[in-house]
Amino acid sequence: MVNSESVEESKARKLFPERGGDKFQSNWLSIIFRGEGREGIDKIKCERNVYKCAISSPIVKLMFSALKASGCPIDLRRHISCEVCDTSVTGGYDPYMNQVVVCQNTARSQSMVQGALTHELIHMFDYCRHKMDLHDVKHLACTEVRAANLVHCSYLSAFIQGTASVLKFKQYHQNCVKSRALKSVLAVRDISLEDAWNAVDAVFDKCYNDLEPFGRRIRRKSDHMERAYQDRISMGYE
Repeated sequence: MVNSESVEESKARKLFPERGGDKFQSNWLSIIFRGEGREGIDKIKCERNVYKCAISSPIVKLMFSALKASGCPIDLRRHISCEVCDTSVTGGYDPYMNQVVVCQNTARSQSMVQGALTHELIHMFDYCRHKMDLHDVKHLACTEVRAANLVHCSYLSAFIQGTASVLKFKQYHQNCVKSRALKSVLAVRDISLEDAWNAVDAVFDKCYNDLEPFGRRIRRKSDHMERAYQDRISMGYE
């Protein structure tokens, strides 16, 4: 999910309050009923999971290689920040600070951090490679299509979202990608459902078929992540 300057300040502040300089404050009700009040511990755990992904996750390491080859090398301390976010998101990309935000209060496991990191690093890669104008809703829609396509959608996730069935198996992946991209665009832009859908639909074919830097769609419970990392040199990423 990309956080753009054109988004209403209230939306951006709600999703990523620390981006606006606000320090997260827990009240006693949230501490008792929501388990808040442990932000320092959560931050340490989040940063530890980020580090583990950086050294052991094939797909995260591939993203780092692709960014470096594109002229945007990653410094963990500079470019990745663990923060408290709205509970509706697990991460975000801030193009103005050129930082990936990993939501320490929602992405609590290493696998969730890996998913959030990879999704947001795709936005960073697109911004680095194409110099996207995130004020343009079609550019935003394109990078959301790519992130959903390459990271998130599987048959199981599409079925849970209601975008897949046995009768439309061939279309399930595209439907899942469109559904997720649409939700991501609406989350950060103050536009109508129709305008968001039109933006996703307008760029879908081109952006859905752009598989850089993986060269494939990653399937769950497969060796695709490891194979994509091994193939990085032939793709031009060391």
